[in-house]
Amino acid sequence: QVQLVESGGGLVQAGGSLRLSCAASGRMFSLYSMGWFRQAPGKERPGKQREFVAAISWKDESTYYADSVKGRFTISRDNAKNTVYLQMNSLKPEDTALYSCAATLSSTPAGNADFGSFGQGTQVTVSS
Repeated sequence: QVQLVESGGGLVQAGGSLRLSCAASGRMFSLYSMGWFRQAPGKERPGKQREFVAAISWKDESTYYADSVKGRFTISRDNAKNTVYLQMNSLKPEDTALYSCAATLSSTPAGNADFGSFGQGTQVTVSS
């Protein structure tokens, strides 16, 4: 089990960039695939699924992206720092959401993988 803490959110104008970070506790970080998810405003009802954004494999660092962010967002990881990043460029107002990171033991972490250990999230707000 890992504990995750996100940071780097904020308010940015459309077209701008942000870099989110997710710091993990524990020694087993390199054996977890990591993912980013988001939950838009007004969709925080219990049971409402978070939207998959991106993920990176522990095995070969292959990456997976939602169609809505392909070409604009980049996920990366630094195992020495127990940290996963999400570089977000060309931000749009529809990217406004609470962004959370999560972990899975799956080596092919597509959006339907069994992610858990979600952090509290960091808010991203994109103004038009």
